[in-house]
Amino acid sequence: MAGAPFLVTFIKRKFCPLARWRQMMIFRISILVLTYLSYMCYHASRKPISVVKNTKDFLDCDENSGLNSTNATCTSWITEINGKHESEAKTLLTILDTSYLLSYAIFMFFSGFVAERMDLRFFLAMGMMLSGLLDVLFGLAYPLGIHSIWYLIFVQVVTGLVQSSGWPGVVTAMGNWFGKGKRGLVMGIWNSHTSVGNIVGGLIAAAFTGYNWGLSFTVPGVVIAGMGLINFLFLVPSPEDVDLGPAEGTRNSVASVEVDPLLNGDIMDAEEDEETTRQHTETREREGSVASESSSAIGFCGALRIPGVMEFSLCLFFAKLVSYTFLYWLPNYIHVISGVNPEESAVIATLFDYGGIIGAVLAGVLTDKTGMSASICTIMLAIAVPVLYINHLLFSEWCPLEENGGIPVQNGCYHLDGFFLFLTGLLVNGPYALITTAVSAELGQHPSLQGSQKALATVTAIIDGVGSFGTVGTLIIAPVSSNGHWANVYYLLMAFDVCAMLLLIRLVRAEIIKLRDRGWKFTQPQPNANRSLNDS
Repeated sequence: MAGAPFLVTFIKRKFCPLARWRQMMIFRISILVLTYLSYMCYHASRKPISVVKNTKDFLDCDENSGLNSTNATCTSWITEINGKHESEAKTLLTILDTSYLLSYAIFMFFSGFVAERMDLRFFLAMGMMLSGLLDVLFGLAYPLGIHSIWYLIFVQVVTGLVQSSGWPGVVTAMGNWFGKGKRGLVMGIWNSHTSVGNIVGGLIAAAFTGYNWGLSFTVPGVVIAGMGLINFLFLVPSPEDVDLGPAEGTRNSVASVEVDPLLNGDIMDAEEDEETTRQHTETREREGSVASESSSAIGFCGALRIPGVMEFSLCLFFAKLVSYTFLYWLPNYIHVISGVNPEESAVIATLFDYGGIIGAVLAGVLTDKTGMSASICTIMLAIAVPVLYINHLLFSEWCPLEENGGIPVQNGCYHLDGFFLFLTGLLVNGPYALITTAVSAELGQHPSLQGSQKALATVTAIIDGVGSFGTVGTLIIAPVSSNGHWANVYYLLMAFDVCAMLLLIRLVRAEIIKLRDRGWKFTQPQPNANRSLNDS
């Protein structure tokens, strides 16, 4: 158990039950909990900037000049923004978001290759502890009186680098422990960490913005660093690290189960015994070959040749752009369009993330039932287009929020707007969550990889890396929304959703053809004893 932490090795030897299935259950639960809390902390540490940048301490524009006035000037914590016109100030402020997102997208590709070649426990723990340190450095700008935008940009760029460790790390660990059975459901529930992290991060940030916005970054930073230490002490990246072998349903486990005799109390004759012995010998030879293949990492071009990787990567480019626009701009939109104070705007914005939780689970369940992940994504994206438009009309014209002293009035419009914001989160984050989790894990164990376990980190990094480049598009939101033209932002988001749908057309067509060939039945073939590694 060279790869297992010392404490885990000690606990396993002293206290774990002897039954293998019980040990697998205990370790799987621990992996679910640790990776869930880990990525929740990653997202909680990303959220504060979207809340803090709306506070008067960080950016205060002259509202007396009118919402649509081009003469409005701003006072800001950041020296380079102080005294700028509103549109220019918000554009410069967007650089803080973009510097992080661009750095994250670029280093995500390298992160996958590094994750394949080093211990995932060290990789993830180091990334989380460094992320915590950088969040604290950003927050220290407040008590230390650091007003330079270049200091904040530097911290954001390095934060993007170290935070790129998160996604390949947690998805690979999950893929190592969980097979393909009901992966959509498991990954859908598990992927709620993204929305829960956004909710927690938003609420923490809102709690401190009234008197010390630095703590909005420092507190999540301490939490993610502490979680990194817990991973260092307890995370077991793979079943092999604790002598439990590959997870059931993975490619390496097929060989071990496909020739197991089904002894129903009958006595096999001599020929069957001889045949079974021969099959076991061949199986061990195949397992040795597979193990040798799985120890080598896959190249970038090899990962791109996996069917579906390019389509889902480009689809995620647009889907993630829409999702991150809400992540970084929704509190500001609610604040500007309704006059609700920044703290309450951040709380209302969490409804989008609550919807994202349900959307991730729903997309996963539907994929498990149908096996048509591309079609599920396309349907949700199609419904999201009119819902996006209705959402904007409700907030801006049909049923705008009312406020009293910056506090929203909880009338009929408040609840109706909240429901459509929840529905928007469900439809926008559902496909995004499905692609980044279940689809990435499935493609990372595609039959064409011939059991290469190390391919999962690279495939995950490519899909999420390409998708993360889409988030850089949030840079255009500030100029597009200038002078209160938020309708233009929603038109763009609707167009991005349509682009995401179009990129999946070929995969949807292939899924429909397969469904027709099955007689229009959604029942999926389960892994069984007749499957062979040679079928790959």
